[in-house]
Amino acid sequence: MCGRYSQGRKRIEVQERFGFGSSDIELQPRYNIAPGQNAPVVVGGDTRKLKLMRWGLIPHWAKEEKIGYRMINARAETLNSKPSFKGLLRKRRCLVLADGFYEWAKSPDKKVKTPLRYILKGGKPFAMAGLWTSWRAPDETWLESYTIITTDSNELVAEVHDRMPVILSQENEEPWLDYGLTDPDELGEILRPYPPNRMERFEVSQRVNSPANEGELVGLVE
Repeated sequence: MCGRYSQGRKRIEVQERFGFGSSDIELQPRYNIAPGQNAPVVVGGDTRKLKLMRWGLIPHWAKEEKIGYRMINARAETLNSKPSFKGLLRKRRCLVLADGFYEWAKSPDKKVKTPLRYILKGGKPFAMAGLWTSWRAPDETWLESYTIITTDSNELVAEVHDRMPVILSQENEEPWLDYGLTDPDELGEILRPYPPNRMERFEVSQRVNSPANEGELVGLVE
C-alpha cells in the first residue's frame, strides 16, 4: 500500500516536468503527505491541468466524506471489477505528483518500526497512477478527491511490504491521461511494478511517523 509520500518540488519544476498549463496554485515542498490532506494531481483533457484534491477517494454515492480514509489506495488487479473504480478507470485517471514514498520496516531488534523512503535514482520527481472523482456534500459544495493505485511490490519494496504504488514510467504518463484509451487490458499493462534497479531507499527520521511533521527533516536520515 501507500500511506504516506512526499512532493518536495516547487511549481515551476513540476510544471516543466509534467507539462500542465498555467496555474494559480503555488506548490510548497511537502515531505509527509497523509490521507485526508489536499495534494497536487494532474488531470488530462484538452490540456493538462494542475489541481489540489483530497487524498482518499469519496465516491459520488457516499453519504459522508470520512469514507475517503478507507479508500486511499485501489488495487490495480481489481479496478475493472469494483463499482467504485470501474467507471473512473475509463474517464477519471490522474497523475499523483511525488518524489518519494514511505514504508515502515519491522525489526526484531527494535521496538519501533524503521521508516524508509523510496525514491527514483537521482531523486527525480515522478507520477503515481491515480483515479479521481467529485462528491457533492450535504451543504451542496463539491469536493474532489483521489486514490493511489497499488500493485505487487518489486524486489526492492517486497523486502518490507507486498504492495507498492504504481509509479508510471514517463512514456506511460500520456496514455494514462488519454481518456480515449479505455481497453482494460491495455490499461492493465501500464499498471506494473516499477523496475527495482531504477529505485533506491534509505532510512529516514522518526519524525515522519506524525503527519504533523511536514518539513524537509522528515525525509532525511536521522
